[in-house]
Amino acid sequence: MQDARLPIALTIAGSDSGGGAGIQADLRVFARLGVFGTSAITAITAQNTLAILASAPLTPALVRAQIDAVAADLRPAAVKTGMLATGAIVRAVVVALGEHALAPYVVDPVLFSSTGTPLLDAEGAAALRRELLPGAAIVTPNIAEAAALTGEPVGDLAGMERAARLLVDRAGSRAALVTGGHLDGPTAVDVFYDGSAPPRRLRHRRVVTRHTHGTGCTLSAAIAAHLARGAPLLAAVRAAAAYVHRGLRRPPGVGAGHGPVG
Repeated sequence: MQDARLPIALTIAGSDSGGGAGIQADLRVFARLGVFGTSAITAITAQNTLAILASAPLTPALVRAQIDAVAADLRPAAVKTGMLATGAIVRAVVVALGEHALAPYVVDPVLFSSTGTPLLDAEGAAALRRELLPGAAIVTPNIAEAAALTGEPVGDLAGMERAARLLVDRAGSRAALVTGGHLDGPTAVDVFYDGSAPPRRLRHRRVVTRHTHGTGCTLSAAIAAHLARGAPLLAAVRAAAAYVHRGLRRPPGVGAGHGPVG
């Protein structure tokens, strides 16, 4: 029999006991998009659709060991990072990505939850900006994360475009996708910039729903999955955004709070 192998992708992120975000969401996206998913868990969270009740990071050594194990036998064609929790974990991830030459990698800069719970300490945020963003294929912040990463206010489309430029031209990411789902209006607009052309505005009809948990994880995982399958970056971004839009329209409908996307 012919050995037909699936592309492999790696997610480096936290575990969500509620199943709507983090490692659980990423692996679900990988499987749905025809990619074999591998993982390196950075933190354990006790959460549901209402709140994060507790969280604890793993040791940097254990995070590194997971990445080493995957790279040695199941070499990924693309990687995404999500919740990294601490500066020490960020640095361990940076070193592992470099030593194993794992690329392209997508950075979902998970700084805090939708309810405001910090998910990356101050040292980690600084390390992410200085050490992880340079060389990233793309970084995918929402407007609050973009403001935190750039130190500039981001409250409208002009601010999103300015932030996207700063994340590429100053921070060193090869591209940025600043997502505008938290802005008001009938149309949701994301801003894509890779330095080769002026920022592009990617528009989607807004879906009014309480089931938005895990949208950032799902988007970045879908981009990584399409990159693993060989798609060019902008095509991967467009396909991933369409995938998230379908998920918002067809959620599983579970949980009493901000339920997960489909």
